[in-house]
Amino acid sequence: MSSSIDPTAFRQAMRRLAGGVGLITVGSGADRTGLTATSVTSLSAEPPRLLVCINRDASAWPLIAEYGAFGVNLLGANQQDLADRFAGKTGEKGAARFAGTRWKSLATGAPLLEDALAAIDCTVEEIIERHSHAIVIGRIEAVDIGQWSDPLLYWSGLYRTTKDLPIEPFAAVG
Repeated sequence: MSSSIDPTAFRQAMRRLAGGVGLITVGSGADRTGLTATSVTSLSAEPPRLLVCINRDASAWPLIAEYGAFGVNLLGANQQDLADRFAGKTGEKGAARFAGTRWKSLATGAPLLEDALAAIDCTVEEIIERHSHAIVIGRIEAVDIGQWSDPLLYWSGLYRTTKDLPIEPFAAVG
């Protein structure tokens, strides 16, 4: 059954959903790559699982299946340059996206950003392919909590921070 929903209208609607910004990283050495994602969410706390939605045209996609592990790096407000780099906005590809930044590994060997708000090391538990994307369920193998700072957010097609939010709370509905 074909959809009568206009894809442009759907994208505009989804831009009204604010989300945190993360880097999905995979691979090792010269065979590393990654992408910027706002489609990261907790699936369950017990057992600890998360899910990410990845476009199957992304360069990271085949490596996630090959390596069976990936990192989720939650970005702080001062890391918009990394978000742009891993989104492909600056022209770097593959391992070049990692240059000039400190990386480490924990349990799986997936590259994890040293100064992320949090870095989550995952193995692939399940992949569900639907349409242009894959839903990847990650089994959490290790977590590194970084220093507390303002998160990088994505809303209405732009990066934001909590400092961009109004100071006054919304008026109570009476």
